[in-house]
Amino acid sequence: MQTVKNSPAPAGRADMPQAPADHTSPPRRRRSAGSVYVLLLALSVIFVGPLIWLLLAALKTREEWAAVPTKILPEHAQWSNFSHALTDINFPAYALNSLFLATTYATLITLSSAAVGFGFARLRAPGKGALFLVLLSTMMLPQVLTLLPTYVMFSRIGLVNTYWPWVLWGLAASPFLVFLFRQFFAAIPRELEDAAIIDGCGWGRIFFRVFLPLSRPVLITAFLLSFTWSWGDYIAPALLLDVDHTTLSVAITAWYQDPHGNPLPTVQAAAAGLYVLPVLLIFLFAQRYFVRSVVSSGVKG
Repeated sequence: MQTVKNSPAPAGRADMPQAPADHTSPPRRRRSAGSVYVLLLALSVIFVGPLIWLLLAALKTREEWAAVPTKILPEHAQWSNFSHALTDINFPAYALNSLFLATTYATLITLSSAAVGFGFARLRAPGKGALFLVLLSTMMLPQVLTLLPTYVMFSRIGLVNTYWPWVLWGLAASPFLVFLFRQFFAAIPRELEDAAIIDGCGWGRIFFRVFLPLSRPVLITAFLLSFTWSWGDYIAPALLLDVDHTTLSVAITAWYQDPHGNPLPTVQAAAAGLYVLPVLLIFLFAQRYFVRSVVSSGVKG
């Protein structure tokens, strides 16, 4: 009887692909990560620098503001500038005007953009691709190019000094937000849509009952972006609204003056700091949805 000897298993075969070895040494990887952190820190300083400069200017006196060379830190913090910012003009009334306009516009344009994006993502129609390209091409038009025709149109139909232009703009959807929603809705599996159709749902119920609840990150992101656009807009309120109906951005720019009509830059800086505070707070609470929507909206083209 022939005995077969067991030979040791080969360590590897030449015909099997081998995983490439990582020749990057740990010190080199640490240096690379350190360089990235230094770059991110430098970019953070560049982006946060103007806001810090604004807050420091709000704590200075007019003499320190006008001093040459400019003093970076105030000798004594002038917290009274913030109280003057709240009392020298009707700050709460203008803030409520801005809040009402921004909330109304953001809510309407988010819902209308979601509906249009759903149509481009899930419905079938001849010429849909060409129409979508036309919609995206409107993003190339600067807003200032259509500002004068828009004013003439609204003045002829009697909508100047009213908030109706923001309602109409909100109902018209935004090309960028339509693209954002279209990308997100296109990545949702077709099986959810088919199951809803089998259950007897029409396209309206599918949109409101299935797709809209799934798009919470994109909804919050769209609302945040559109709220910021309207809250920070200066040109449209200055052109379309009178003194009683205007927004906080116009009031801060024009109406902080001393008895001689000279501007008060330190009080304006304090008012501007209070002006950006709501947007910063909203972003801090909603940033995780913002990041999630950016990732999910780029999954499928």
